[in-house]
Amino acid sequence: MGQQNPATTRSQAMTLEQQGQNEDAEHIWSEIVKADPSNAEALAHLGLLAARQEHYDAAIDFYRRALAINPNLLGLQMNMGLASFKAAQFPDAIKFFSAEIRKHPGDPRLTILLGMAHYGMKDYLVAIPYLQRAAKRDPQNVTLRMTLARSCLQSRQFQSLLDTHKEIKELNADSAEADMLAGEALAEMGDRAAAEQEFREAILKDPRMPQLHFGLGYLLWSESKWSESAAQFESELQINPKFINAQIYLADSWVRQNEFAKALAVLSPLIPSARSEALFHRDLGIIYANSGRAADAIREFATSIEADPEDPEPHIQLAKLYQTTNQRSAVDGELQKAKGLASRSNPSLEEVLSSTETPVP
Repeated sequence: MGQQNPATTRSQAMTLEQQGQNEDAEHIWSEIVKADPSNAEALAHLGLLAARQEHYDAAIDFYRRALAINPNLLGLQMNMGLASFKAAQFPDAIKFFSAEIRKHPGDPRLTILLGMAHYGMKDYLVAIPYLQRAAKRDPQNVTLRMTLARSCLQSRQFQSLLDTHKEIKELNADSAEADMLAGEALAEMGDRAAAEQEFREAILKDPRMPQLHFGLGYLLWSESKWSESAAQFESELQINPKFINAQIYLADSWVRQNEFAKALAVLSPLIPSARSEALFHRDLGIIYANSGRAADAIREFATSIEADPEDPEPHIQLAKLYQTTNQRSAVDGELQKAKGLASRSNPSLEEVLSSTETPVP
């Protein structure tokens, strides 16, 4: 190969690349780089071929080497941005896409890519304007609007989410996820009746969509509709039996109805895993207290207090327990502790749905 005209060799590599004969093209470009390590074009093409095979780390390495030699090579920064994006290296992707959009203001593809890269970084507020502009240019794109809606929810732009939800429904009236997102937004805005309606509509459209029954169940639980919430949590567990939050809130729904045996049956399998949730231990304490296991109840209430020192309920339950054994000073002590703690509202639906332990069917 060393005796061939370099221009001819380059032309062969380009032709093979265009024909999709990636392995042969890669061999020629590699030989060119071997003969001339400073050939930025050959390095860039090796990066492109690696990216085509979804070897993004290798592609990025080739692109970096090419950029160090000739950062102005046509298409190189864009390709580097794409490889970084596909490798989930979003900060680098944003850097290169931003450089490109300065050269091509308003470019539709770059607008979408920047929005998606910021979304990937969880920079939702930054992502929204890009996604809104992209959605305006592409009025039929449901996927883009769903990403926009998720960004609005995560950045608490609830009215924008509801506006986007209307657009999605016009394009796809059967989108259960869109209804669920709207339900979450309405719950955060304090309109529980409308939130429940959105969740119920979503369930009608896709009754096996993960977290839907849990979301509705939590709204009902928050309104002290224990029987209805239990039914929804049970439906969620039929879809995903390993959803810990659904198990814990189902058990609590039973505890609130004094169905202690049912609650214990749900919680018992979780005991060996040493759960840290305050509600889990508080409910176990209530169950044990009502079944004559005072020592176990005291232990669980203490663990609940340790997990959530600001919750007055375990102190109130301890006071009730001590009262049954005529421990007057202990009763007064726990009531005094509870008195010093303000009653709090329940966590929001969004907080619970965004908990770290994501259900996996």
